[in-house]
Amino acid sequence: MKNAHNPQKHGLKRLASWFLVGSLSATLLAGCGDKPKATEKDAKQPEKTEPASKGATTSGQEKQEEKGAEKLLIMSAEESQKAGIKVQILKLQEKVEQAVVTATIQANQDRLAHVAPRVPGRIIKVSANLGDKVKTGQSLALLDSIELGEARSSYLQAASEAAVAQAGFDRAQRLQADNIIPEKEFLRARAEHEKARAALRAAADKLHMMGVNPEKLAGSTFPLTTPFAGTVIEKKAVLGELAPVDQSLFTVADLSTLWIESDLFEKDLGKVKAGAQAAVTVSAYPGEVFKGRLTYISSTMDKETRTVKARVEVPNPDGRLKPEMFATVAIGTGGSAKALSVPEDAVLLLQGQPTVFVAESGGFEPRAVEVGERTQGYAVLKSGVAAGESVVVSGAYALKARLLKSQIGAE
Repeated sequence: MKNAHNPQKHGLKRLASWFLVGSLSATLLAGCGDKPKATEKDAKQPEKTEPASKGATTSGQEKQEEKGAEKLLIMSAEESQKAGIKVQILKLQEKVEQAVVTATIQANQDRLAHVAPRVPGRIIKVSANLGDKVKTGQSLALLDSIELGEARSSYLQAASEAAVAQAGFDRAQRLQADNIIPEKEFLRARAEHEKARAALRAAADKLHMMGVNPEKLAGSTFPLTTPFAGTVIEKKAVLGELAPVDQSLFTVADLSTLWIESDLFEKDLGKVKAGAQAAVTVSAYPGEVFKGRLTYISSTMDKETRTVKARVEVPNPDGRLKPEMFATVAIGTGGSAKALSVPEDAVLLLQGQPTVFVAESGGFEPRAVEVGERTQGYAVLKSGVAAGESVVVSGAYALKARLLKSQIGAE
């Protein structure tokens, strides 16, 4: 009754309820809309990691620097001096182009003699030994030959008959001049004289062919002599043995000039010519160069090796070069080019790779290089280093030993 009598009051209460519900819904909706925005913002914040990123980059640089520092061999000035380390600044230098080949030293074949007897005989005396210097005509051995004895007997008999025939012819000449004997007897005496002289010449020629002088021959022995001055480089003569005609007893060589026999590669044929200057080096005398001249290039090529035989003649007045030595020959081609070169001792092998040590600030860095030709104690560096860099030219072995020791210690 009370509510029915106040309809206006009930309407106001209902309106207030609707308003309260609407306010609460709006508040709830506003709260739900703020949460996603906050989540979005929070999700984006972790992506900003500049300080971490910078820290990682700095760490990588430090690792690279540490790696580079590991390659350097650090040595104090005192240690370097004690190890005998010397450096040289690389410079481009004018270098004569050369064809470099390996070779073998041989005796001059134009001044080489294999001395053998012309008739078989027994060796009764040996006068020369290996390495002896001999003169032209010097006796090397003395032989006794039965054939020579027989030839000498024939010569003596022919000489005796020639003497008798000469005396008979002289007598016939005197008698014929006085008309005491007929012309027929004179002609017969002259014919016998000519026949005896011919027999004597034949006997003498036979002895000459046996290698002996009939006037100097005594008994059945004869000397075995050298045809020119030189050195005995081979000896097969044994006292008491029978020496056949087909066996050399001595080899005599004139070693004042030697032949350097080499093989030219096909690619070098167009570069070199006979008469070109050549430089010869051998391991027995490091750093020393023997000058020679290219005297011969073969007209034919070996089909298997694709090389051509070539010969360099080198004077050898002091006899330091020996036959059968290995040598390196650099033959001039007439051209020139600029190149970087270092002493051969500066280039070492590290793990099978040619390497030099470059002086860096605070140490020495092993640097792999490509090596070109090696001549006269120097090696051309084709790559791996540049002009202006300082390379260790003395004491590199000490650096290598220290590097290997440090690697073993690290392992």
